[in-house]
Amino acid sequence: MTTQELLIAAKAAAPTLAQTGTDRKNQALLAMAASLEAACDEILAANRLDLEAARDHISPVMLDRLALSRDRIAGMAEGIRQVAQLPDPVGQVRRQLQRPNGLTIQLVGVPMGVVAIIYESRPNVTSDAAALCLKAGSACVLRGGKEAYRSARAIVTAMKAGLETADLPADLISLVEDTTRQSANELMTAVGYVDLLIPRGGAGLIRAVTENAKVPCIQTGTGICHVYVDKAADLDMALRIVENAKTSRPSVCNAEEVLLVHREVAADFLPRLKARLVDDRIADGKQPVELRLCPEAAALIPGTPAGPDDFDTEFLDYILAVKVVDSLDEAMAHIARHSTGHSEAIVTADAAAAERFGRGVDSAAVYLNCSTRFTDGGEFGLGCEMGISTQKLHARGPMGLEELCTYKYIIRGNGQVR
Repeated sequence: MTTQELLIAAKAAAPTLAQTGTDRKNQALLAMAASLEAACDEILAANRLDLEAARDHISPVMLDRLALSRDRIAGMAEGIRQVAQLPDPVGQVRRQLQRPNGLTIQLVGVPMGVVAIIYESRPNVTSDAAALCLKAGSACVLRGGKEAYRSARAIVTAMKAGLETADLPADLISLVEDTTRQSANELMTAVGYVDLLIPRGGAGLIRAVTENAKVPCIQTGTGICHVYVDKAADLDMALRIVENAKTSRPSVCNAEEVLLVHREVAADFLPRLKARLVDDRIADGKQPVELRLCPEAAALIPGTPAGPDDFDTEFLDYILAVKVVDSLDEAMAHIARHSTGHSEAIVTADAAAAERFGRGVDSAAVYLNCSTRFTDGGEFGLGCEMGISTQKLHARGPMGLEELCTYKYIIRGNGQVR
């Protein structure tokens, strides 16, 4: 089917889902999860073809994002089951007012309608997005990257089989076959068909969507995330947090890209950091982290001199930009200039400094003595997530079910006129 045909079919199927009750939606989700696990061999076979085609074209870190395993597919199915267990936002009364004239006014959650998602080489986004849209009462149109197309097609085929066992239209979940820019442009300009467009990927994709979309869209994902090690930090704790934020999965948007260290602890902390992220990792046969250092940091430890763009780059790799700062105020000012509004952290034993950082840093998620890697729908108790919104309207931070709904007013009376 062409992209336009998929959109027409999704729009036609959406009203059926909007009027489907919670129990039936949950049954469909459980069937989708079971179907996903049953199709594990087919999905892995498709994923192997994607990996073979991409191996010489993308970095090892990005290959890891693309790769599936039985455990990852089981995790995808479990994510769908978790969504089934969450409260249904559709029909939820968010606010109710009783007016003096006897009118009862309710603000009620309702589906968006058709949600389109443009994403790159992360096959798990396919199942996460479909599950969240279904529970939130909307049809979804998925447009993945060419590197993951075979994997996504196998995942969608399995989920459609689950939908059909629940007697819901298969067109509620669809995958765009065209992976060229043309299909992305069609989704961006599908006025009257797409009610919300969500890009998930690198800065280039998100910029292209936000600059060119004629349909409502959410700015998501780009994560130049900072960790600031304060002069009052527990340095052992700081090492654990920085190591986790940078190395646990560097290819994701909540990974740390910039480390700020207070001058008073830099001479103690930076050699320990270099030992942990470089020397110890080499000794353990792991990829070391390349440290891109400001001049003051470079005077304390060996590394690569930081270039003019290194504090404004989402590396998505084993690379960390490091800067020494004079104060909490300087750290917060640096974050204000360079952050993408995703996730920032402070490590400090000074409660007043932590509170100032929490109040003063204007990002979607602000961490006091913990890793930025927790910015995730599952970790926030939302099941899985549609993406991390770095804008302020209408959603901010991990987008779960409630953020995938809009609302309407329902007004009940008994003959009132104005």
